[in-house]
Amino acid sequence: MKVILTQKVKKLGEAGDVVKVADGYARNFLIPRGLAVEATAANLKELEKTRERQAQREAREEEEARELAARLKERVIVVRGKAGEGGRLFGSITGQDIAHAIEAELGTRVDKRKVELKEPLKALGDYRVPVRLYKDFVVEVAVQVVEEEK
Repeated sequence: MKVILTQKVKKLGEAGDVVKVADGYARNFLIPRGLAVEATAANLKELEKTRERQAQREAREEEEARELAARLKERVIVVRGKAGEGGRLFGSITGQDIAHAIEAELGTRVDKRKVELKEPLKALGDYRVPVRLYKDFVVEVAVQVVEEEK
C-alpha cells in the first residue's frame, strides 16, 4: 500500500514522502498513530498543493533575506557598551546585543541564534560578524563597538 508520511518515521522517510509499505503496517501502525495517510488521488493532490505553498514561502523568505543582506552590507551597526581603561569592556557584546542593535537600526528582527559569534566581543573597535539570514545564506555585518556615553 502506498502512503504519504505526515511525520518523519525512522528508517522509512521524511514528512511528505510517498512510500510503499505492507498493508498491515500501514493500517495497524502508521495510519492509526497519525504518522501517515493513504496515498489517494485527493491526498496526493493536497500534498502537491502543500509543496507548492512551501516552495513559494521559501522563495519569499530567501528574497527577504537577500534584501536584508543588501541593507546590512551598506551599514555599520553601532553597539554601545561600558568600557574601562584601554578600551576593554566591563561586560561583553553578545549575539543578542548585535541582534537588538540590528533591530533598532533597521527595524527588522534578527534571531540572536543567527548571529554567529565565535566568542563575545570584549573590546572597543570594528568587527566583521557573520549573520545567517537564510539556510546557507550568510552575510558579514560590520559592527562597531563604541563606548557608552556617560
